[in-house]
Amino acid sequence: MKKFLFILLQCTWGLLPTLVGLFFFIQLRKYPHTTYRGCIDTRWDTRSGLSLGLFIFTPNDEIADGEKIRVHEYGHCIQSIVLGPLFLFVGIISLVWGRNAYFEKLRKEKNLRYTSCFVESWASKWGELATGEEAIWD
Repeated sequence: MKKFLFILLQCTWGLLPTLVGLFFFIQLRKYPHTTYRGCIDTRWDTRSGLSLGLFIFTPNDEIADGEKIRVHEYGHCIQSIVLGPLFLFVGIISLVWGRNAYFEKLRKEKNLRYTSCFVESWASKWGELATGEEAIWD
């Protein structure tokens, strides 16, 4: 996908998540930023990732699998382009699946991968297809 088209779609069809991502980007301006396939990638010091339209937030280089997480978060960027305003539902599902104590316990008890949730497996798959790189699946 051409970078210009990617950016244009994120700033129009994916405007809402991009605006929220801009807010996070400003709040995290002290962290290092790079570009990744048209996205602005902020490398923060947490083990998790976050994707908000044109902005992705990924673990710094000290975290194992940080590059795979970046590919996964890029997959969420593709979801944002496809779904536009409906990406909000992906974000809610992802947030609940990833942060809710009930689902954290369920994943641990049943030995479920993080990508057992359909929006997460979808992100990893699309990230791999779009980049040709390996995404996180655990």
